[in-house]
Amino acid sequence: MNVLNETTHRPFSLPEKKWIMRQSWRNLLFTHWPISPEVLRPYIPSQLQIDTYNDRAWIGVVVFVMEGIYHRYLPTISLTPTFSEINVRTYVRYNGKPGIYFLSLDVNDLASYTIAKRWYHLPYSLASISYQQDGPTFHVKSIRKAKTNIPIEFKGSYSPNQDVFYAKKETLEHWFIERYCLYSNDKRGNMYCGDIHHRPWPLQTVNTNISMNTLFSMFSFNVIEENSLSYYSRGVDTLIWNIKKL
Repeated sequence: MNVLNETTHRPFSLPEKKWIMRQSWRNLLFTHWPISPEVLRPYIPSQLQIDTYNDRAWIGVVVFVMEGIYHRYLPTISLTPTFSEINVRTYVRYNGKPGIYFLSLDVNDLASYTIAKRWYHLPYSLASISYQQDGPTFHVKSIRKAKTNIPIEFKGSYSPNQDVFYAKKETLEHWFIERYCLYSNDKRGNMYCGDIHHRPWPLQTVNTNISMNTLFSMFSFNVIEENSLSYYSRGVDTLIWNIKKL
């Protein structure tokens, strides 16, 4: 089935314009922690409403491999080599439309860092990322290259369990992952929206071991590790639309 014909899982309709690129996201770890909306508020543009589930906001760390980025008219030639990414995100709404707001994105690919940072107005940073698979277990280690008082690091491993499932509507995992736009802002305070589309996420429960995480040290977030929720996905192919100013 053409991915554009599979839309019943979306919370809103597809954009009218044509998509401009396709991206292949693979071997994802989604890890989330609950956080007070009041603690999160200073880091979110005032034009955006913080989205909550049962009155709680959530901060997510997503680790994955970008296997390829393909232009609409160059469907078989990736514009970049395979690279790894680790992002910190939360969940917002703009005029009722749910989406994702990124607090940071660490990548180890210079071209993606340069283009995406300027084009999509996203807070990308270059990082040294080691990502390896050993049987069913994925090992990741990242350290941001920017000079900070505390090194911005993430280190851990994760092993998915076998059974695949799809998040049911109204559940927390569905609220986390079935989102089809991102919001960003520039230094002038302008807001932007980028629409995406893909099939529903195939999920698996996962065993995680996070031995180092200072991704939140730039923010006043004090999360409790025992309260985290994690899922694995083998990935999806995603269609990306051009960013638009709101």
